[in-house]
Amino acid sequence: MINFDESLVEALEFTAGFTPEAFPNLVKHLVPAWIEEGLHSTGTATIRRRRLPADRTVWLVLAMALMRDWPITQVAQQLELALPALDGSLTVAPSALAQARARLGAEPMEWLFLRSAEEWANASADRDRWRGLGLYAVDGSTMRVADSPENRAHFGSHDAGAGRGISGYPLMRVVVLMALRSHLLAAATFGPFVIDERVYARSLWQSVPDQSLVLVDRNFLQADVLIPMMTVGINRHWMTRAKTNTQFRQIRRLGGGDDLVEMEVSREARRKDPSLPTHFDVRAIRYQRKGFQPQLLLTSLVDSKLYPADELRALYHERWEIELGFGEIKTDMLERLETIRSKSPIAVAQEMWGVLIAYNLVRLEMERIADELGVAPTRISFVAALRYFVEQWLWASTTTTPGAIPKRLATMRDRIRRFVLPPRRPERFFPRAVKLKMSNYDRKRPAKSSSGSRAK
Repeated sequence: MINFDESLVEALEFTAGFTPEAFPNLVKHLVPAWIEEGLHSTGTATIRRRRLPADRTVWLVLAMALMRDWPITQVAQQLELALPALDGSLTVAPSALAQARARLGAEPMEWLFLRSAEEWANASADRDRWRGLGLYAVDGSTMRVADSPENRAHFGSHDAGAGRGISGYPLMRVVVLMALRSHLLAAATFGPFVIDERVYARSLWQSVPDQSLVLVDRNFLQADVLIPMMTVGINRHWMTRAKTNTQFRQIRRLGGGDDLVEMEVSREARRKDPSLPTHFDVRAIRYQRKGFQPQLLLTSLVDSKLYPADELRALYHERWEIELGFGEIKTDMLERLETIRSKSPIAVAQEMWGVLIAYNLVRLEMERIADELGVAPTRISFVAALRYFVEQWLWASTTTTPGAIPKRLATMRDRIRRFVLPPRRPERFFPRAVKLKMSNYDRKRPAKSSSGSRAK
């Protein structure tokens, strides 16, 4: 029979050797002290002896995000996340994994994301400024979640319209603040689909640092968003496209297709927020790309000498980087399923924070590789890097020869050089189009509450 005290000592020694330094560079960026602080600050640190303590459950959630097509039990076994049992076994029951995730909850993962994201993204934006300003973008997207009664009640679904009922999956709305030139996420929020993305974005504006420019979609063109962006903080600015019905009064001409204009704040906006002024000045810049309709940009950067119009016209198109970032998460990390697989709102939140942290870890390492190669971070293939980083993590977790790790990592960095993408060709354009035709089958929808029958 195994002595309990000896087993406990062995387990503690095993825990002491389990550090991010045992993994590739992908995970070493996540400072262990952050995990410990996050667990203690949210009251979820493990006190009693468990085979899957809270700190290892954090790594389990991160591994779930990176190993999307693996069963959770296989992830835990492959990475040897569970402490040895009294008989020395490392196998852990599926119920134990579910219980460990339930004990951890979502708050520590949220804390860890916010702590790491702010440091990583802001440092990245600081290294690649445009005319002294860090470049960011804010935008939203939607993601499917597992179709369980709890998720459907909490998140809601999209109304298909025309009497066709609601969509087959519950939907979650996600809004992020992204450092544009590295795709690192600086802040994020998510929740029920029925809440407008502009409401979610309100919690993100305070995360925008001083000396920065935020590119936003014209959906955010409203006084209660843009005026505080200009008046709160130091030298914080915004740029967006005008809507077709946007109205303003010209003050003076600044250059060709470049005007200083005055915009009026609506009475309704001032009724909701009496601190808003009656008018505010912005800059209106006109341009047209070949093959596209004329466009009008609006920005708080009113100094035409410090911020030339031609550079702003080119800069606005970097806003598309945030759309590419959403594509990397939804299409590449989640393998086109776009579905968070947890079946309760708390577990969904925990998994989603894990996905966002894991995405930043991959992007952070891609930025380091890009620096070594002397190219922009967006020139590194996200798909190739993600696959290879997962491969190296698996290798590092099972190797029995620690001395071989440096050589393996050097090989990894050599291979990553092949992941450099060719320069982008901005002269190309592709109109939006549907690639896949609609299915011939009827769409499965939730049962109607009145009759209990299923709609086709």
